Amino acid sequence: MEYVIAFAVGGIICVIGQLLLDLAKLTPAHVMSSFVVAGAILDGFGLYDKLIEFAGAGATVPITSFGHSLLHGAMKQADDHGFIGIGIGIFELTSAGISAAILFAFIIALIFKPKG
Repeated sequence: MEYVIAFAVGGIICVIGQLLLDLAKLTPAHVMSSFVVAGAILDGFGLYDKLIEFAGAGATVPITSFGHSLLHGAMKQADDHGFIGIGIGIFELTSAGISAAILFAFIIALIFKPKG
């Protein structure tokens, strides 16, 4: 049943994104940014952790989880280290994902030639 719930929640998030693309005529960058902000807002109200408990990977895989991670890390480290902890927390929890994205983008850029 866990897989069904994760699939349904992840699918609902994707459907919302597709509706924003089709009906609101937003660009993919706008939708992606909106989802990151929505994840941060939901984490600020303590709702995203409950969604992760309920849906598991259905809530941790979409881009909304990135906003959740940014805010979650920043708030945790801000409690421990004050203002400087905000930056420390953001990079501590998200550095692996950002580093992987940069590394794979670099590898792909080496392998393929852009169209002129």
